[in-house]
Amino acid sequence: MSRSEANKLNFIIALVAEFAATFSIGEKQAYNYLKRFKGMDYLSEFYDVMHTLSFEETISSLAMVCNRNGGKLIYSV
Repeated sequence: MSRSEANKLNFIIALVAEFAATFSIGEKQAYNYLKRFKGMDYLSEFYDVMHTLSFEETISSLAMVCNRNGGKLIYSV
């Protein structure tokens, strides 16, 4: 695994954990939610930009994407 792939994987793992904590759900449930409602696809496609943002901004974006694809979790500050 290259260094850039390892960095991407570490970012995604940390982001899923933070998403889970933000919505008070388990990490596996958070991953499944993001996968089901296209958040993981969005994260993979726009990783180059998203990893430069704060976790708060990234979680907000992911929640919006998931909401547009049928997810029910709403992010509020």
